[in-house]
Amino acid sequence: MQLNSDFSRRVVVLPGDYQFVDSPLAGVSRMMLDRAGAEVARATSIVRYAPGSGYSSHRHDGGEEILVLQGLFRDEHGEYPAGSWLRNPRYSDHTPYTGPEGALIYVKVGHMGAGLLGDKFIQPE
Repeated sequence: MQLNSDFSRRVVVLPGDYQFVDSPLAGVSRMMLDRAGAEVARATSIVRYAPGSGYSSHRHDGGEEILVLQGLFRDEHGEYPAGSWLRNPRYSDHTPYTGPEGALIYVKVGHMGAGLLGDKFIQPE
């Protein structure tokens, strides 16, 4: 999937344009801002965790950055209230989830080198 993946072009997404789509796991949806690749991709998204939802353990070969916008985001390393910023390095893995308050996060993945060739994401085998 290619969505706003040409970094030489200006892109504006207004709140009225947001279209959240379900992720592969129940209770987690995403508003894709840019994406180059399939489920494993270089991507920027706003991710909404319903109360009590989570994601299975997964690895970020190309790293990950998270800004918690609302609620309380958690993983096995800690709890992060709104305003927290996290950077998970290349080849890191974690199991994110939330409690009864849910969470809304801004997340950028796959942008730290692995899987990239120039500005194109190379899908792993």
